[in-house]
Amino acid sequence: MPQAHEDAAGFWEGHYAKLTTPSGGRPSAILVRFTEGLVPARALDLGCARGDDAIWLAKQGWAATGVDVAQSAIYAAQRAAKTAGVSERAPFARHDLNVSIPDGAFDLVSAMFLHSPGKFDRAAALQRAASVVAPGGMLLIAAHGSRAPWSWTDADTIYPTADEELAHLDLNQSEWNEVFIGPIERVANGPGGQTATVIDTVIALEKLQ
Repeated sequence: MPQAHEDAAGFWEGHYAKLTTPSGGRPSAILVRFTEGLVPARALDLGCARGDDAIWLAKQGWAATGVDVAQSAIYAAQRAAKTAGVSERAPFARHDLNVSIPDGAFDLVSAMFLHSPGKFDRAAALQRAASVVAPGGMLLIAAHGSRAPWSWTDADTIYPTADEELAHLDLNQSEWNEVFIGPIERVANGPGGQTATVIDTVIALEKLQ
């Protein structure tokens, strides 16, 4: 279990450095669902981990940049992109989202389960994410809405609803169209073959032209 005082970058660097088995290569189900029908263009995946989502987007024709605070995750993502033959369409770079985010305007900005122990201002990071969505583009955020039995979070953790998450972002609502705001159930896979039905809170917004 991570310690409350632990530095977020240090925690994730240690986490990914210990992983020895390859990633499963499966994209997030929420990402697949909400990008269906979108015209592939420029995408930014925040907290990309070992690159599964960005690589999947690249295979669908997107130019998908993935960023993560852990350099060990970035190295793994780069290797996976090379193996998949999409290195040019799926570049990866280290960014501490407490401090920086890639420059530019993106037609899709995704943040799938961007949670972290330690010193991490999630709301500020997501506000930065919103600032780089191009007009007509989508901001897609998924967060844990319930606790899986194998989770390292406290059993009494209270998870905000999607509406509460959206309010916390303090976005100018006149600039956005709500595509979907709410909970989605899914079956999660845990260690040792465990499975559990969990709730994800999803925010999908379209930046108005």
